[in-house]
Amino acid sequence: MKAVVIRKFGKPDGLEVVDFPVPVPGPGQLQIATEAVGVGGVDAVIRRGTLVAYGFKEGHLLGSEVAGTVTAVGEGVDASWTGRRVWAFTGLSGGYAEQAVASVEDALPLPDGMTSADAVTLGGSGVVAHFALDRARFAAGETVLVRGAAGSIGITAVQLAARGGAGAVAVTTSSEERGARLRDLGATHVLDRSGEGGSDAPSGFDVVIDVVGGPQLPLFLDRLNSNGRYLAVGVVGGQPPADFGMRLMVAFRKSLSFATFSSDTVPGSDRQAVRSSQFADAAHGDLRTVVHDVLPLDQAALAHREMDAGTVFGRIVLVPEPGKNGVCGPT
Repeated sequence: MKAVVIRKFGKPDGLEVVDFPVPVPGPGQLQIATEAVGVGGVDAVIRRGTLVAYGFKEGHLLGSEVAGTVTAVGEGVDASWTGRRVWAFTGLSGGYAEQAVASVEDALPLPDGMTSADAVTLGGSGVVAHFALDRARFAAGETVLVRGAAGSIGITAVQLAARGGAGAVAVTTSSEERGARLRDLGATHVLDRSGEGGSDAPSGFDVVIDVVGGPQLPLFLDRLNSNGRYLAVGVVGGQPPADFGMRLMVAFRKSLSFATFSSDTVPGSDRQAVRSSQFADAAHGDLRTVVHDVLPLDQAALAHREMDAGTVFGRIVLVPEPGKNGVCGPT
């Protein structure tokens, strides 16, 4: 089968399309003919070589979430899964391919009216956004800042905060056009990437959901209100300064909280319950997904160049066979 691996860590040109053995489902697994593959921020972080210390090596097959049709099942799996359209989490590898395998516990049938592209745009990111707000103890009436709101996690977090009755939902983004699109999704105030602008924006925030990280993270810690909570859910902008925690100590009397969050720490049954609810909402138009572009699988390097350039609004989706089985274009 056709698959995309990291030939060399670093730039997107280090990705290579190769012939790869078709994966065989083991006990408790499904084999899935992929119709759509989500291109996520973690893929770019792995590709750059940032996570080599965690065991990632050149030759790694990228991709963590797919949607498609189950073609075979492993030992112990109900045969009725065969032929069903599903979303599935493949771990941190195996998704950029024409066939993928995933644990049946990490798969979810797609509701009628939901495309494969929409599924991989919402499946992983929606759960992160939901539980990040939950872990931040977000409550109606509070002010929320979503930093890096133009990605799929941020877009969902904006909608969920607005639906939850936030007193204000501010976002950071790179252009007026993006700001207008985020306002349409529920944002009330638009700031630039450094947190400036929006003269009527709140001076402080009760909750910050940060997808970016990077060297400017301490500046946003300073924007927390007393008893404010800061959740870092990604580091697409790189690691923060080693001494960023000093900002918390300097503001000791404000009782600020900082935490990292990974959905890996949420029980699988809880993740699936939230995902199922979000899929139903999306299928009925109550939760919006934003597909930036749909590209053939062999153009994965182009997808990563667009991510590195910061031009993506929403999520890029790769398709092994463009136009097949309900994969839609950009929305």
